[in-house]
Parts: sequence; C-alpha cells; structure tokens
Amino acid sequence: MRMLAIVSYDGTAYAGYQVQPNGMTIQAKIEQALAKIHKGQDIRITASGRTDSGVHAIGQAFHFDTNLTIPEDNWKRALNALLPKDIQIKSVQCVSDDFHARFDVKAKTYQYYVWSTEDNHLFQRNYSYLVRGSLDLNAMQQACAMIEGEHDFTAFCSANDGVKGTKVRTIYRATCEQKEDQYIFTFTGSGFLYNMVRILVGTLIEIGKGKRKPEEIQKIIKSKDRAQAGKTAPPQGLFLASVTYE
Repeated sequence: MRMLAIVSYDGTAYAGYQVQPNGMTIQAKIEQALAKIHKGQDIRITASGRTDSGVHAIGQAFHFDTNLTIPEDNWKRALNALLPKDIQIKSVQCVSDDFHARFDVKAKTYQYYVWSTEDNHLFQRNYSYLVRGSLDLNAMQQACAMIEGEHDFTAFCSANDGVKGTKVRTIYRATCEQKEDQYIFTFTGSGFLYNMVRILVGTLIEIGKGKRKPEEIQKIIKSKDRAQAGKTAPPQGLFLASVTYE
C-alpha cells in the first residue's frame, strides 16, 4: 500500500531534508519514526524534492510503501507522537501504487520572507532575512511580472546544481507583497532549479534597493550567466509552501 503524507517542518536545526552521512536531516527523522511503527523494518520515503539546511516547509509531500493496515488519521497521530516538535505530519492518505511524490508534481509554491528594519528582529531571525533600509515595492513587482512564463533559468541556478538536461522552467506566478515592514515573495512554478528561488529573491532585493532596474531581469534571463544575477539570499527566509498534484 502506498501512502502520501504532507509534512511541515522548521529546518533551523537540520542539515537539510535529504539523508546525509553527517548531520541530522528531516528525512532521517521521519524514516526513524516509520521504522519504529514497522517494528524495526527500514521504510524509505520519497519526497517531492529536497530543501537545504535552514530552509523550512509548510507543505512538503512524500510517499512511502507499507504492508500495515492503519486508518489514515491514525498514521498522522502515530507519526507525530514519534517525531520531534519541529516536524509535524499534517495529513496521510492512501494513493495508487504508481503515484510518485516527485515525478507526479504539477506545481510547487515557495514563499520567501524579508524584514526591512534597522534593528534585528529577534523572533524572526530563523524565519526571515533582515534587509536594512526601505525597498521599492513597485520596482520589485514590475520585475516579478517579467519572471513569469517559460524561460531558461540558467542564470538563476547555482553553479553546482548538477542538473543534466534543460533548465527551462515555467513560473506560473511571481509576486511580492508588503505587510508593514515585511515583504513576502511568492513563486509558483512547474519546477525549480537548485537555489533558484533564493537567487531570484537576492536579485529582486537589489532591484528594490535601487541597485538594478526592473527590466534587467529580462537581460539576466537571456544571458544564461549566473554571474549576471544577484546574490543568493540566505536559507532561513525560504519556505516550501505547497506541492500540487493532479
């Protein structure tokens, strides 16, 4: 039986999602909990994708196979009873045996949070990026509109991405909104390259600071040159908000 689970996590204390030889990860914690439920049997989970060290998730998705017949709601309670408080299963449901949490993704939504204040925000330091000084919301919104559509995002991909094949992705929605001193960047797309959202945000912040003009986004995309884009924004402001399937 194949199960699909939605999980939220605070990535502050973890070396990312994916299991690593050295460092505590989200995947390892979930698989440890599943092993206890399965009396020591190794259960591997497959997620919609990886998140880096310090990155958070509101709605990450993963699947796993089991021979246990447990009601869906009981899966949620059993896993949450075994997981640390910074990892929380939101739902578990039975899916078809050919469902794949990674390959069946139709869209993902990421959000990135920025605080624009002069002083450090003590209680947001692990969940947002502090940018001192004001940002031009209108300029960033203009640039967001140019990000939407199908493009080759090579310029917004980390040099050590390791992707073989096309770097063309479709961004269905790119927005920036302001709530007092907080700016929220939202990106929904068919898929994302390694560090793509963080590089997009770093570039948009430079536009917001007046260091670049909004129309430079088009030039950067056409260049396919990582050196033409802005700095990579730090991980703590990034959240995987949701994953969409058929």
